[in-house]
Amino acid sequence: MSSTTTTVAQGVLRPRAATAAGSARLRWGNRFQHGGWFVAPFFVLYGLFVILPVVRGLYLSFTDANISGDHTSFVGLDNYREALKDDLVWDSLSHSVQFTLYVVPAIVVTALLMALVAHHTVHFKWLWRLCFFAPFLLPSAVIGNLWWWLFQPTNGMVNHVLGLDTPWLTQKSTALLAVVVATLWWTVGFSFLLYLAALQNIPQHLYEAAELDGANAFQRLLHITVPNLRNITGLVIALQILASLQVFDQAVVMYQFGPGPEEATRTFVQYTLEQGFTSYRVGYASAISFILFLIIAVVALGRMWLLRNREEGAR
Repeated sequence: MSSTTTTVAQGVLRPRAATAAGSARLRWGNRFQHGGWFVAPFFVLYGLFVILPVVRGLYLSFTDANISGDHTSFVGLDNYREALKDDLVWDSLSHSVQFTLYVVPAIVVTALLMALVAHHTVHFKWLWRLCFFAPFLLPSAVIGNLWWWLFQPTNGMVNHVLGLDTPWLTQKSTALLAVVVATLWWTVGFSFLLYLAALQNIPQHLYEAAELDGANAFQRLLHITVPNLRNITGLVIALQILASLQVFDQAVVMYQFGPGPEEATRTFVQYTLEQGFTSYRVGYASAISFILFLIIAVVALGRMWLLRNREEGAR
């Protein structure tokens, strides 16, 4: 009796399972038919120009490949061991971290102040927004050459305006600071737009109620504006950290494709490219680049973890 019941149950469940699987395939086919072909070119290009190079680079990091691609042999973790013992790796990483610690707080504060000015200005709002955002549209080569001229010790505008004769580009103590100033002027416009959009989404009745309660402008800024910009501030900080750790273009152009005085502006990305295209050590350069990838991944995952914990705490 039990055997008969099991056989009957299997005979009933199998057609149902087959029907469910067929329905799932049909639903997936309909979805792909309706929208899949529109996104298929993106996935093909993404796999061809992003996923495939990443996989290829990961493979090369375990080899002694050179730029010609000849006589490549597998070396295992030797490149990573060498990178961890390479003093220039740690020096260039410290320059990138130092640059990040300088530029990220400066961009956050400056972008917020610029957004407040553009948001509360009554006349010529479009002009303020254009002036604040326009530098972000310039290419890095233009930025590097422009600030190379501005920081010249004799005829540069920076020394002329400040009344100084500081050799910004030839002095180790100010070399990295010059790159920070140029980067701040160049990239702050993007964060400015994010803050400006967030300011426009804060309900106006909150300010009106606070003003009726006797709160002054600074108190409204401290207790209404800043808390409502918490999420966008976290986003700006995360984006700027990820971008600053990869600093390369402006630093290289400002110092005429060199590492600056006493290698003070050699960043992690610059050292990676030097190993790959100057020393022709593609395998070693790939290993260094994946070390930077791991650092950036840790930063990104840490930001996601903090954001998720904040949202769970708010609930």
